[in-house]
Amino acid sequence: MDFTELHHQNKPLLIANVWDAGSARAAQRSGYQALGTSSAAIAAMLGYEDGEAMSFDELFYIVTRIKSATCLPLSVDVEAGFGETANEMTTNLKRLAQLGVVGVNLEDSRVVNGVRQLDNAVTFASRLKEIRKQLADENYPLFINVRTDTFLLNHQQALQETLLRGRLYEQSGADGLFVPCLTAENDIETLSREINLPLNIMCMPDLPRFDRLGQLGVNRISMGNFVHSALQLKLENIMQTIQSQQSFAGVVG
Repeated sequence: MDFTELHHQNKPLLIANVWDAGSARAAQRSGYQALGTSSAAIAAMLGYEDGEAMSFDELFYIVTRIKSATCLPLSVDVEAGFGETANEMTTNLKRLAQLGVVGVNLEDSRVVNGVRQLDNAVTFASRLKEIRKQLADENYPLFINVRTDTFLLNHQQALQETLLRGRLYEQSGADGLFVPCLTAENDIETLSREINLPLNIMCMPDLPRFDRLGQLGVNRISMGNFVHSALQLKLENIMQTIQSQQSFAGVVG
C-alpha cells in the first residue's frame, strides 16, 4: 500500500510525528504505518522558534538522518516552503523527493515579524498550481498535504473560509487538506463532505476519539509537536529530580 492509498483505508491513518532518528525508530517499533516530521519539534530541538527560523539545509540534514533510521514512508513538514517563489519552493521539494520523501505539508500562512498570518488564498493557490506543474513535469509524485490555518488563527468565518480555500486548493493540485485546531464534530463532518480531498486533523485537547473521527470522515490524524512537548516536560522533571535529590537513584534504578 503506497502513501496515497494509506489515506483511503477503513480507518484514519494515524501518522507518527517525529523529530529525529530516535523518535522515528520508536514509531516504527510501535507499528505505525507512516511518519511525518513536526517542524515545531525539530525547531525546538535545534533551539529555534517555529516558523522557518531554521534554514532549509538544517531541516534537510535532520530529514536525512530520519530517513537513514527507518523504512517507513516519510512526509516532511516544509512549513511555507522555505522560499519566496514557486521555483524556490519546488527546488526544495525536489531535494526531498530525491531523498525518498513521499509527501510534504505545505501551509498557507507565514510568520512575519513574529506574527503568523494567512496568505491570500488566490495567491497561495496560484503558487501551489505552479509547484504541482513543475513537479509533474519532472515526474516527482509528491503527496502535497496543504495546511490551512483558518482555525488555528481563529478566523472570524473559519468554516466558510476553510471551505473556500479547500475547494481552491483542490483545483490547484493539493492531494490532502490539513486543518489544525479543528475539533467540532459538525465542522469536521462538513469539511469531509464538501471537500473532495483526504481530511487531516491534529491532536487537540477536545478532539474526539479516533474511531469517532473515522465516522465523521477524517482520513489522517497527526500529532503535531504534542508528543515532543510532553517528553520535554518529562525531561525537565527528571533533571529537577536529580538536582533536588542529589542522586541518580530515580534514573538508573
